[in-house]
Amino acid sequence: MVIDRLTASLQSLGTPEFGNEKAQAGAVGPALLCPVIPEDWGDAAEAAAAQGCRWAGGWGEARGESWVVNALLEKSGDYLLLRTVLPPGRTGLPSHTPHFPGAARPERHTRDLLGLKFIGHPDDRRWVRHQAWGEREFPLRPDFPLAGQPPAVTAPDRSYGFASAHGPEVNEIPVGPVHAGIIEPGHFRFLALGETVLNLEERLGYVHKGIEKLAVGRDPEGLARLAGRVSGDTTVGHAWAACQAMEHAAGVAPPERALWLRAIFIERERVANHLNDIGAICNDTAFAFGHSQFSRLRELWLRDNLRWFGHRLLMDRIVPGGVAVDLPAEATSAMPAAMAALRSELEELKPILDESTIFQDRVVGAGVLSERIVRELGCLGYVARACGIGRDVRERAPHAPYDRLGVKAVTRGDGDVAARLYVRYEELLASLDILDQCLRRIEPGPLRADWRTPPANAEGLGLVEGWRGEIATYVRFDGAGSIVRFFPRDPSVFNWPALEKLILGNIVPDFPLCNKSVNGSYSGHDL
Repeated sequence: MVIDRLTASLQSLGTPEFGNEKAQAGAVGPALLCPVIPEDWGDAAEAAAAQGCRWAGGWGEARGESWVVNALLEKSGDYLLLRTVLPPGRTGLPSHTPHFPGAARPERHTRDLLGLKFIGHPDDRRWVRHQAWGEREFPLRPDFPLAGQPPAVTAPDRSYGFASAHGPEVNEIPVGPVHAGIIEPGHFRFLALGETVLNLEERLGYVHKGIEKLAVGRDPEGLARLAGRVSGDTTVGHAWAACQAMEHAAGVAPPERALWLRAIFIERERVANHLNDIGAICNDTAFAFGHSQFSRLRELWLRDNLRWFGHRLLMDRIVPGGVAVDLPAEATSAMPAAMAALRSELEELKPILDESTIFQDRVVGAGVLSERIVRELGCLGYVARACGIGRDVRERAPHAPYDRLGVKAVTRGDGDVAARLYVRYEELLASLDILDQCLRRIEPGPLRADWRTPPANAEGLGLVEGWRGEIATYVRFDGAGSIVRFFPRDPSVFNWPALEKLILGNIVPDFPLCNKSVNGSYSGHDL
């Protein structure tokens, strides 16, 4: 396997020590664990980059007086978890960003919340904390209180050093963090020559919720509920990834019926969000007919969720060891007809989009993203697939029941707004096919396995293809069955930086359209 070859190239590197015992390579969920010493952390990244690996996530945690830092790598569906241990008193580690540009913001996240330093990192500005905490306060450290010590009024973040340019025709345009629509806050700073965008810089983190700290001490049920609220539009995807990670740690296998129901839930979530995004892209081109039609179809789909499964967004339907609700007899008979009706409407609507000259003029050639940038940043989901890169956990690293469904990633090659829209469109039809297979193959059986308390320090990794792309979730338990570390990595972490690249050379009025074609989650990013 690819990871075997990478691991072999890392065997010459040192091995870290956990306490008095040497750490041994093993497995964390579907990932092979590969320990290295801190001095070799940068060399390991260089070796991984040379072999064409993708940097898929990074996080740290305090274990006693030491610091444990992890980096998840992927290539061709194989996953490797690099791990190093910083001894007491040491907080510096070589940065992976010079080898993997997509690691820049995750390393800043770890630095801001834990106080670790990544030597050679190109950006020393605060990313997560803004001005809510002092320079020497680090919220993820064990001695920092959950509620923090917030001032009566948080100081404005005036000191953030945005890129600047000077000239009589260069305009600096601030947008947000408060927007005209009812969306979450994020700040965008444009430099434009006339209407043409020369540079865009994002400033996120305004909806930091303390998710990682909130998870500490929760039982598996409580963590599943919390995970389902990392990003509300991806409640199924994040809950499944968290439960999968916990199940790997505890050695619990969900029943067959529960696995098929989980697939039904996540494909229904995918359909609802793709319908919403296509309608929103239509709205940003002033194509009101398309907006109204796709919004109508999404609403009908969500009403079916409520009627059959008790929640429009399917929140809290996935629980540790299985699922919380069954497939009712009404849904078994009514869902195929509802899917056939949706498919018929989608087939009728697509020619209308294709033949609308004004619509096509807006989406074709707008917001072009190159394959090179996608690979550098590690972009995921429809953002990567619109550039011809078929990253899809359901195909490349399938877990049950996708290992029996033969999913093929939908790809396009143009990398523009139109490509990202049509990837979504074709994924809608593919999800309807998957749902049809699930309904035909699901068998009677239990909905949930008995839970077993995992041993102390048991850890697991969950990998699920959410509607935005790959979700990676890490958990670690204490000896009493409670969570001591939870890290959910939303695909938006790697897709948000792509927006800064694809908008270059476009006009400022096309920013809402380009932004919606990426549709990163503020909440999923701002843990």
